[in-house]
Amino acid sequence: MIVALLYLILAGAYLLVVPAAVLLYLKQRWYVASSFERSFMYFLVFFFFPGLLLLSPFVNFRPTRRQIEV
Repeated sequence: MIVALLYLILAGAYLLVVPAAVLLYLKQRWYVASSFERSFMYFLVFFFFPGLLLLSPFVNFRPTRRQIEV
């Protein structure tokens, strides 16, 4: 029973918790990341792709509208 609970916790972390943290990290750092950090972001997206795919219908991170001063 403990092993099944451990598998359930690890699956929930892999499919929901960590991908949500990755999405927030990507939202914060996407436009200001260095080349090394960007390659690390690509690795995170590749590694947690199933969880990101599960969360993608519920997330809408559009770029913020720029204010053009005249």
